[in-house]
Amino acid sequence: MKNLRINGRVWLETTSEGETERFLGIGRMELLSHIQQTGSINKAAKAMGMSYKRAWDLVHSMNRLADVPLVATQTGGEKGGGAVVTAEGEKYLVQYQALQVRFQQFLTNELAMFSGG
Repeated sequence: MKNLRINGRVWLETTSEGETERFLGIGRMELLSHIQQTGSINKAAKAMGMSYKRAWDLVHSMNRLADVPLVATQTGGEKGGGAVVTAEGEKYLVQYQALQVRFQQFLTNELAMFSGG
């Protein structure tokens, strides 16, 4: 078959009290990366074309589910507010990016097997 592709996504979930919640995926990692670059949840949200509320909800969810917060925030004031990706958040960024590379390689290998190549 011409132009055959395999596509997929990988994310991390956590289960608590029998309930499964999505912890990290490509969108949340992109949000963390934008926060790291801009120092702001609001600017990160704008860069992704998402509402501030949605971005804040995602940050809150990640921080709540993680053992250690992934994003630290500072409320506005004389110098304004801001957000910083913590060392734990940076660790997850690096690990997830490596996972994505391995996952893409897996998809490539599976396509080769499926195609008989």
